[in-house]
Amino acid sequence: MKTKIFTLFAFLLLLGSCATDDPGESFPLPQENHVLLLKVDYTTNVFEGGKELSFADTTATFTVETEYQTPSDFGGIQLYYQELDEKIFDGTIHWMGLGAISYPENFDPADSFEVVLTEDFVFPTEGFENVFNPDNQTYDYQIVWSSVQSLVKVRQYLLSNPDAKARIFLYTPSVGIGNQAEWDWIIILKN
Repeated sequence: MKTKIFTLFAFLLLLGSCATDDPGESFPLPQENHVLLLKVDYTTNVFEGGKELSFADTTATFTVETEYQTPSDFGGIQLYYQELDEKIFDGTIHWMGLGAISYPENFDPADSFEVVLTEDFVFPTEGFENVFNPDNQTYDYQIVWSSVQSLVKVRQYLLSNPDAKARIFLYTPSVGIGNQAEWDWIIILKN
């Protein structure tokens, strides 16, 4: 028994001698910069999936820049993390047809996201910013938000960046006689 206690004491003493005053000195903490994209069905407001994008560089601000090609036959929309000049969304739009999201290539399914077990309801403190609304439509974003606000990942983003706005836009891959059941809300959060 004395041998075990002595061995444990020697191990703790050795471990303590390896420590530095600054834990970041030996093991620097990674600077994580993530953007979360969430897809919500336009007609049912059901959460369909999400994708977390990671970036090596960090910035103090987060601006979403939009590039739009009007679909006379074929068009599209691209969104960029302006400060890093990094694409975060790319989707085609077809007149009298159906476009598709090409970036991100796939979204993780909705059932892969954990949900909180509480019944509280949280909002982004700075509200919502529609990053693409060419017809200046008025939408009730709270209905869309209600399908994602209980996700653990959303709560983590809100905690890590409490002063951020939730960016949102309606992706319409079909226009003209488009089928609204094919449309999706895209919600964008920055950590």
